[in-house]
Order: sequence, then structure tokens, then C-alpha cells
Amino acid sequence: MFAKGAIKAVSLCIMAMSVSLSAAASINNTETMWPGTVYNTDIPTFKQVLGYDVGERITNYNDMRRYLTALEQAAPERIKVFKYANSWEGRELVYAVVGTAEHIRSLETLAKNTQSLADPRSTSAKDAKSLIKNLPTSVWLQYAVHGNEISSTDAALFTAYHLLAAPNDTINSKILENTVVFIDPLQNPDGRERFVSRYYATVGLEHSADRLSAEHNEPWPRGRVNHYLFDMNRDWLALTQPETKGRVAAINKYKPQVVVDIHEMGGDQSYYFAPAAQPFNPHMTKTQIANMDAIGQNHAKYFDEFGFDYFTREIFDAFYPGYGDSWPVFYGASASTYEVGSARGHVFEKNTGELLTYFNTVKRQFVASISTAEGAANQREKLLNDFYQYQVDAIDSGKKSKERVYILPNQSNREGTHKLATLMAEHGVEVQQANEDFKACGVKYKAGSYFIDTAQPRGVFVRTTFTDQVDMAEAFVKEQERRRARNLGDEIYDVTGWSLPMMFNVDSDSCSKAVSADSKVVQANDTLIGKVNNPEASVAYIVAWGDTAAARFLTAALQAGVKLKSADQAFVLGDKTNYPAGSLVIEKRLNDKDLLTKISQIAEQTGAIVDGVDSSWVIDGPSFGSNKTVPMVAPKVAIAWDVPTSELSAGNTRFVIERQLGYPVTAIRTPMLAWADLSDYQVLILPEGNYEQALGKSGAANLKSWVEAGGVLIALGNANRFTTHADYGLLDVKREQAYREEKADSSDDKSSKVAGQLFASRDDLKAASIEPHTSPDYVAGVLANVEVDQEHWLTAGVDKNLVAVAYGNDIYTPIKLNSGKNLAWFTGKDDVLASGYLWQQNKAQLAYKPLLVHQPLGKGMVIGFTQSPTYRAYLEGMNVLLTNTIFRAAAHAQ
Repeated sequence: MFAKGAIKAVSLCIMAMSVSLSAAASINNTETMWPGTVYNTDIPTFKQVLGYDVGERITNYNDMRRYLTALEQAAPERIKVFKYANSWEGRELVYAVVGTAEHIRSLETLAKNTQSLADPRSTSAKDAKSLIKNLPTSVWLQYAVHGNEISSTDAALFTAYHLLAAPNDTINSKILENTVVFIDPLQNPDGRERFVSRYYATVGLEHSADRLSAEHNEPWPRGRVNHYLFDMNRDWLALTQPETKGRVAAINKYKPQVVVDIHEMGGDQSYYFAPAAQPFNPHMTKTQIANMDAIGQNHAKYFDEFGFDYFTREIFDAFYPGYGDSWPVFYGASASTYEVGSARGHVFEKNTGELLTYFNTVKRQFVASISTAEGAANQREKLLNDFYQYQVDAIDSGKKSKERVYILPNQSNREGTHKLATLMAEHGVEVQQANEDFKACGVKYKAGSYFIDTAQPRGVFVRTTFTDQVDMAEAFVKEQERRRARNLGDEIYDVTGWSLPMMFNVDSDSCSKAVSADSKVVQANDTLIGKVNNPEASVAYIVAWGDTAAARFLTAALQAGVKLKSADQAFVLGDKTNYPAGSLVIEKRLNDKDLLTKISQIAEQTGAIVDGVDSSWVIDGPSFGSNKTVPMVAPKVAIAWDVPTSELSAGNTRFVIERQLGYPVTAIRTPMLAWADLSDYQVLILPEGNYEQALGKSGAANLKSWVEAGGVLIALGNANRFTTHADYGLLDVKREQAYREEKADSSDDKSSKVAGQLFASRDDLKAASIEPHTSPDYVAGVLANVEVDQEHWLTAGVDKNLVAVAYGNDIYTPIKLNSGKNLAWFTGKDDVLASGYLWQQNKAQLAYKPLLVHQPLGKGMVIGFTQSPTYRAYLEGMNVLLTNTIFRAAAHAQ
């Protein structure tokens, strides 16, 4: 019990807190955001429209739209709101443009003039100078690509209000005179709605600052990701999500000279802005880096004035070109990321004991936003000159490059090549498709081949994404090796290899000279043309296996009720036509009279080529009626969903199957797999995740029983820690420890003494400091070369060489032949690295270790991908292999 004095002290404390909170509530947040500002009452405030002041509540999607509409209605001549996409859940994504009435009236002219400035081939230096004299610079501020990084959206709305309601303020006047400010207030509306609704559902009598509280611990999946659980800040290369696609199209229209991507980080940190950390992408220019440094210095001035802590250079590098702050660099912008320590709610207690409030974070984001616009206004003419010069230099460097032209022959992977060509067009790259045969650097290419000349404004982006290797600075790499040797942890932030031709599994050549051939310009919306050859065939139709178009044909045909088979081996018809293993055989005798109508529609939808045949005579390989030409089934496919499954892996995998392959997947809450009757399902996918505790022995037993009855269990990446667990008996391989040349001391670990050792150098000390039983060093992400078994039905139609992403530190032993088959494996240590930076020890240990393992189990099977084939959904080249493990495996299960 409390003593009377203690009770009185507590009461006084509570009274003091109440007074303090009451006083805080009476403060007008609007007036304290930028002290001294006099706002025009014609522009509505947060309070007037939404019923709460800025920073008092986390604004949801609908209120964000409502407030932007109110601002546009109040000042239609100075702000315009444009839709640029719809989210998967149907929410409109918008950006607002704020400027003077003259600038807003002239937005289309701004876009046209900026496009002219972006192409020195048609705009001379003299014409550029004339444009720059009168052209405002454009600033693009994009907020909340991660939906649970909440403060930035409210800061975006207040930034628009501040510029509209105080246009005559000295700083605002400078901004509005010299810039047009684009505000993308919410890049991930689906994720934000998920966070906001669930956050307020956890709040009780008062908001908790305790990091252990439900308010500060989101359920799965977090609001960070969009509907398909993508981290959209990594989607700027593959452009898989509608939100990203729409944003890229909008930015490509205006090509703003300054782009800032505004984020949140852990609440114990302060605020981060440029300069960025090492390494920088070597294709960035010193000028671009310097321009952002200058804006960073402008922030420092205001942060000092407001008393805000900040830091620079320590994290968040500028190497990977697929972020929201790095992609714009490659059309000539100066770009950066900002990060504020997040309250992840209304209030958060930092490890220093300081209370971080939501208003506090919103204010910092707002100050950085205004400072960015002012920093751009201060450099208006320089930014525009630098933007023009970037294009000049890009074209000149392309002309001088030994890889001036990249050529996609379009022979081995028709769908993948088409997809890559149209993707580059979507990025704003000029891509050509030849209408005739041509020669380049002595090599003959057929009509239909694609080529990209890097002597164009987007040429640097092409070289960055098409070249085999982009190197980090030597000094940076040397420092990482030093840190690793001392067990300090490396500073590599993200993947270091991203060559698009490799990831798409398409042939790519280069030539140092321009290509001369009659050609047409490739458009982003060009469709892959499918067709049915010999449509009146009397016996069957065949679809050659080996690309995603054929995979989509399969899934669509199964859902349309078409009866078809797939050949386990390659075969040759009597007319000498060759078809690869996996090819689809659709016999007329097994199908309804409307078969031609169905397959014609499916061919048009998928871009697949269908060959009609008038004879089933096969002169080599399995006949149509062979047991090696198996009937395909339409399997019910389930995927583990919820803790402890990785939300990214689950989302990426479901997206690839549903949206790239076109087949529905049922998501099952992971804990239910430990007891649920799965007999309705033929295939179950375990995305990456730590399943041991969630499923355990009972879960493993349930899955094993299901597999033995004919199920196909597919485990991705570190999900194989569960399938390979010695107690579970699902997959007969083991995860390796790090290989050490010096064997561990064999002394009894329980003894307090060991045998004496003699050290002759510091290297001996370092060697003795290494733990004998550790995992291999962690890898942020590289592209690795893979060899594929060509004699197994599971790899039918898959190229003998692929490229996979290798990341993390899981390396597995091969499976024994009496248990199963190793069907794909990493190549030897000297060539296992396709692109990126890989520690030497990892190269050696990864060599010839399995990527794909198959183990029969009863009537079913377990399939393990030791590295995920669906990583970020940009491994187009892995799609056929993934399709086989779902559909051909289901057909082969008993």
C-alpha cells in the first residue's frame, strides 16, 4: 500500500500532468509550425476542414483527399490536384501542384519546355539558355511510400497550406517566384489506411508512449507495404505496382530538377538529410551530389534555428538505382531521401526518456519541405543549367562508350525480351525495334530485334541497368572488408547487383557503334502479339514451353476448362518441327467444339504462339499418348500468410503467381497450417519466414501427412530452415555453417582451460577470435549464376543457365541421390558472381551448392528453393521454373 505522503505526491503529479496537457491542447499548432507567419484566412486550416489541428491526429486517406479538395476550391488558380494512379484497393493517388497563378496556368507549357530542355539533340545551347532565363525550377516532394511512416502526409498537406495561405511571406515569395512545387502527399494509401485504422483501434483512455504497447507494435502485415505487401521504395526498376507505374509516368512528364523522398525511421533517431552515405552510384555526377549538399546546408540552418537534431552521411546510401530518391538521378534530377525519427503514433518515449510527439515529427518534415523548396529557389538557374548539361553529357558519354548500343536479339526468350523492351520505354528510354535484318559490330541480327542507343538523354540509366557490373568505390569496398574482418558489420545497405537483362533471362549484346536499320519506336503499352498458326488443324494445338507467355497460356487454359498435357521431354514431330520439354499439347479429341475460340482468345490475351498440327506422329521424344506427356491439372494453390511469414516474400510470391502468371492463390493464416485439413489443396507455398516455433513438430507432422497423401510443398529461401530441421523430416538437406580453413579447437568446451597456443602475428589473434560455429557472412544481395539440370521433368523448358538473387547467409548441402535430386545449383567460385559484390569466402562456399532441391515423399513431394525466385518480383527469368514447381509438380503428384 502507498503511504499517505506518497498518495499526495502522486495526486499532485497527476494534477500537474493534467494542467500541462490542458495547456498543450490550447496551443494553436498551426501558428507554431513556422513562428511569425501571418496566414490568409481565405485558405482553410486543418481545424476548419478536418476538425483537428495539424499534428493532433494522424490524417487518414479520405481526410487527406478532403483537405486537398478544400485547398483547391479555396485557391483554384494557385493549386491543382491531379490523379496519377489507382491503388490495388481502388484508392486514387494524386499529386498537387502549388505555384503562382501564372505558373499554374502554364503547367502544360512548363512540361513542354522542360522536355525541350531535356533533349539537347533538338534544343541548342542558345535555345536552352533562353528557356532557362524564364523557366521556374520544379521541386517534387513525395511522401509516405511506406504507409506506416505517418508524419510526412500531414507535413505535405501543411506545406501546401503554408505556401497558399502565406504567399507574401519572404521565403514563400521567393519559392513561388522561382519554383513550381509538386506535392505527392501519399504514395501508399492502402498501407496508410491499414496502419491508421488499426492504430486507433488499439488506443484506450490515453495514448501510450510505451514501445511495448499495442500502439507501437503493428500486427502483420505492417502498414509499410501496399496491398500486395511490396516495399514500393524498391519497385522503381521493375515497375510492378500500379502506384509506382503511375508515379513514374507523372514524373517523366515534368522531369522536376529536385526530387525528395520523405520517410520515417526508428523513433530513437533524430533527422537525416543529404549528404548521403557512401557508396554513391558511379553514374551520379558530382554536380548532382553538390546540389543536394547545398540544400542540406539550407536545412542545417533552419534545424539549428528551430533546435532540431539531425545527422548526415551515416546511413542511406545512393548506390542502388531503384529507389524513389535514386531513380530520378538518372534523368538528370538532384535527389535525396529524408528520414525523421518516428513516433509511430501520437507519442513515443525515446531511449533517452524524451517524449517524441506526432506533432514534433510533422513539424520537422514540414520545415525540411519548405527548406527544400527554398534551397531549390536559391539555385533556380544553376539547377536548370545543370539539368540541361546532364543531358548533353549523357549523350556525349554514350557516343564514346564501348557499349554504345545494347541489342536484344529476341530469339531465345520472346516474352521476356518484349517485356524488358517495353519496361525501358516506360522508364522514358528510347527503344527501337528493327523492321529489317541488320548488322552491328559484325554480328547479324534478325528483324524484330530491339536496340537501345545510349547516346540519348536516358543513356546513363540504360548503362546503369544493362551493364553486367556497377562497381562500388574501391575505398568503400576496402573499408567494408576491414570492418568484416573485425566483426564490425558492413555498411552495404541494399543489393549490389541489378542487371536487368540478367534478371529477365534475355540475351543482350553491345556494340560500340550506332546501329543503322529501319525501325520503329517501342511504346510502353505495346502488347505482345499472340496468334494461332494453322487454326483449322485437325489433330491438336501445341504451345512451345519456355517463357512467361506460355506459362500464362497454361494458367488461363486450365481456368477455362481446356484439357491439355505437358511433355516431360523435348519431342520432334514428323515434319521435323522441334518442341522443347514442357511444351503444351491440346488434343482436339479431348476438348469441346469451341476449343479454337477459347485458345484464340487465350493466345491474344497472353501473347503466346499456338501451332495447329494435323498429325500426332512423333519421330523423337514422347508421343502425345505417352506416360511422359502428362495431363495437366488445375491445382488449388495455398500460401502461408501471417506471422511468422515474411510479409515481403509472401506478397512478392502471391503477386508473381496471381498477376504475372494469372492464377489465383488462397492465403491461409500460418498458424492454421499446424492443424488444418489441407486435403482440398494440391500445392502449398511457404514464403520466407521462421516457421519452427509457429508450426513446430505438430505442424511439420500435419504437412508431412498432407505431402505423403499427394501434396506439393514448396519452400522459399529461409523457409527451408523449417523444412530441413532434423526433427521434422521434410527435406533431407542441412544448412551449412561458415567454412573455416582452420578447424575449431577440439578441446572440451565445458572445461575452463584449453591447450596452449602460440601466436606469431596479429593474423593469428584474428583467426583465434573467430567463433568456430557461425553462419556464413551475410550478403545484402547479388546476382548469381546458376546451372540447371536438363534431364528432369521439373526443369522442363528451363534454360540450362539462369541468374538468381543470392542474399542472406543460408547455404545448404546437396541432397543425397537416395532422397531426391539437386535440380539447379550455383556455378563454380570463379564465375558464380554474375553482378554485385560478394565476399570471397561466400563465393567459395556458395559454389556448386543447390538452388533447387526436389524430394519425393509418399505420393507427393517437397521442393526447396534455397533462394527465393520471387524476390521483389523482378526475376522474370525465374518464372518458368516457378511455374513448373507449381503446375508440373501438381501434375506429377499422385
